[in-house]
Amino acid sequence: MRRLRCSWSSLKPLIIIITPLALLPLPLVIRKKEAECAYILILMAVYWMTEVLPLSVTALLPALLFPLFGIMKSSQVASVYFKDFHLLLLGVICLATSIEKWGLHQRIALRLVTGFGVNPGMLMLGFMVGCAFLSMWLSNTSTVAMVMPIVEAVIQQVLNASEEASKDHKGALNGISNLALQLEDIEAQHDQSEKIKSIEAGITEPVQTATEEPETVKAPPPYNGKYRTHEDHMMCKGLSLCIAYSSSIGGLTTLSGTSTNLIFAEYIYQYYPDCTVINFGNWFVLCLPICIIMLILSWIFLHWMYLGSNFRASLCSRQRSEKEKHTARVLRDQYNSLGPISWQEIITMIIFILMAILWFTRNPGFMPGWSALFPDYPGYATDATVALLLGFTFFIIPAHKPNAEHYEALITWKDFQACMPWEISLLVGGGFALAEGTKISGLSTWVAELLTPLGSLPPLATVTIACLIVTSITEVASNAATTTIFLPILAPLAEAIGVNPLYMLIPTALCVSFSFLLPVSNPPNAIVFTYGHLTSMDMVKAGLGLNVIGVLTVLLALTTWGTPLLNLDTYPDWAPVVNGTGV
Repeated sequence: MRRLRCSWSSLKPLIIIITPLALLPLPLVIRKKEAECAYILILMAVYWMTEVLPLSVTALLPALLFPLFGIMKSSQVASVYFKDFHLLLLGVICLATSIEKWGLHQRIALRLVTGFGVNPGMLMLGFMVGCAFLSMWLSNTSTVAMVMPIVEAVIQQVLNASEEASKDHKGALNGISNLALQLEDIEAQHDQSEKIKSIEAGITEPVQTATEEPETVKAPPPYNGKYRTHEDHMMCKGLSLCIAYSSSIGGLTTLSGTSTNLIFAEYIYQYYPDCTVINFGNWFVLCLPICIIMLILSWIFLHWMYLGSNFRASLCSRQRSEKEKHTARVLRDQYNSLGPISWQEIITMIIFILMAILWFTRNPGFMPGWSALFPDYPGYATDATVALLLGFTFFIIPAHKPNAEHYEALITWKDFQACMPWEISLLVGGGFALAEGTKISGLSTWVAELLTPLGSLPPLATVTIACLIVTSITEVASNAATTTIFLPILAPLAEAIGVNPLYMLIPTALCVSFSFLLPVSNPPNAIVFTYGHLTSMDMVKAGLGLNVIGVLTVLLALTTWGTPLLNLDTYPDWAPVVNGTGV
């Protein structure tokens, strides 16, 4: 493994140098703006997929190359790098910073987990629900980083409980740990002695019995290092994987849940400004059932893989084993260690709930929202306005009772900087610049015309192919980079074949988050993998099942409740008219 890492490190400079040289014939031979933009697009795609440069550094290439190729002016490119998305991200990170700083996430996670139960099956379900809920509002990486230490503490207590139970069992077999068992053992020995006497009457050598050599009873050797049994090891694998997968599933539910959702929403706002159906409320109504269905099916799949098919024991068990008692004690002790809920947590929770309510009611669609209070400025206030307003209050509300000597707000700028993903901001800005360049140069239109033969396929088949492609690519490339590459290609394709662009873009934007297959596919997978309970093959086996569940669930949503919710079966007025066909 170390040799592979060394060889890959030595290949990186070669890829950085050779890739642009190998692609040079494209702009030199085909002297068109489309070819020049394609050169930049392919170069960025190679750098993003191989990560030979930091993702955020690669995202700066449009600012460098678009002016040199005459595609866009430098001032035009710079203005594209900062959008409404970044303002929304700033407000959301303020909320996440306060939640993490004052420990509200731990209180929410522990309360949800203990509410489900402590047998392995219900423990897995509880952690999945808690992790999914947190990742709706926090980044997936932060959620896993915060929840996984709790899971690891539970795992260690379960393993310790297994070892203690084994010791008790060994002592019971030797008749030294339980008086009742000792009395039963004496009676058994008396019965055995009577049998031996009767045997000796006709046979010179008595048959050896198990009770004659109690010292031969030994505890079973450890199954695999720190795991006493195969069941313990499988439970640790299942609990680890459920955390990584549920964080990615939960992030689908809200527009602010993952960077890919935000990139999609900003792309729609930028290139289809008259489209008003993509808002926090509609997205939540569309994706919450997807999240619930995926969580249930994923729990069943992981339970079957790692805990067995006895679901009745998980759902209907009333008596707690020694392991479950230890687990319940650990969770209770961890929750009690948080102490009573603090003033800071209460204020953070109030702002958190208020932010969600204002997002839902801004423009719900089925009734006038609070944005209707400003009829002279329709569309001026967005979700970013809400996020910034409430994010601003975190820097004002005091964390403690103010006094003349010291004043501290709920969060400080240093706290905010520690949580702010500046690299994501640059990556997304580079994606917006790339999308703008493909539009101005005509590359997106050229690619759409090239892919027009796909219009002969049923629209659902085209969408399925697109979902499978992005799900495969996102396993080896960053989710945000994959979204950034495919949105400018798929939107013109939808227009060319006469399909509602949302019908094409929404499922692919969701499927980009299904990077379940490898430890390097996304940061949550990597964090879980570092705890040492999993192998790469474990993640591949489970990830394939999760990918199938995810794609099928998204297609189910697209063809059922998603169609009437977003009018996906008609070609919208806000999209350019290419032909008159529809879904």
